[in-house]
Amino acid sequence: MGIFGKWLGGGLGFVMGGPIGGLLGFLVGSMLDSSTVQSSTYTTGTVRTTQGDFGMSLLVLVAAVMKADGKVVKSELDYVKQFFVRQFGQESAKQALMMLKDIIRQEIPVRDVCLQIGRNMDYSSRLQLLHLLFNVSLADSVIYPSEIEIIERISGYLGVASTDFLSIKNMFIPETDSSYKILEIDKSSSNEGVKKAYRRMAMKYHPDKVSHLGDDFRKTADEKFKKVNEAYEKIKKERKMV
Repeated sequence: MGIFGKWLGGGLGFVMGGPIGGLLGFLVGSMLDSSTVQSSTYTTGTVRTTQGDFGMSLLVLVAAVMKADGKVVKSELDYVKQFFVRQFGQESAKQALMMLKDIIRQEIPVRDVCLQIGRNMDYSSRLQLLHLLFNVSLADSVIYPSEIEIIERISGYLGVASTDFLSIKNMFIPETDSSYKILEIDKSSSNEGVKKAYRRMAMKYHPDKVSHLGDDFRKTADEKFKKVNEAYEKIKKERKMV
């Protein structure tokens, strides 16, 4: 079953209800026997996002981003397929594209979908979703303004802090002083402030934060962590910090 055997077998909880369930219910039922789907796992007082919840949320939000400019063309589907191939393998990409094409044909209530995710998904996983959406948007080597706009809207609906959105955005679209923005500080920060910011961001974006999503999604967490390290090393070099 490839990707769906891992995502769905890894648990489906909150996505089977609400607006996401409305988009996915028939597809999930037709692609996997319900006996293999487990319940979402929760830790005491804290939501524990499963692979299934995360994977299906990703597909719906990818569809929303692709529809942002009012049209979906074959080249865009090809780019997204390339992303899934790189991340999850050829067979998994084929299955993901089948489901994605069906979601794209539907009306996606972006705000309601994001509010459902925001209420039920842990914060680190939501940051990981944003990183993946930028990653998908860059699959054709260009991130268009309409894509940036919809991802920013999604970020707000998900309850992600504006500083975190700006940090992730600068990992893909460098702005003036982007290294500082990735670390969520100003250029006027002291050397000690830079070091503290690096430690804080390294902890926030450490791959272990999303280890519960499995190896498939940990790959992009490694990318995010690497970007934080690169930003810190660049600032250190510019300032000749020891």
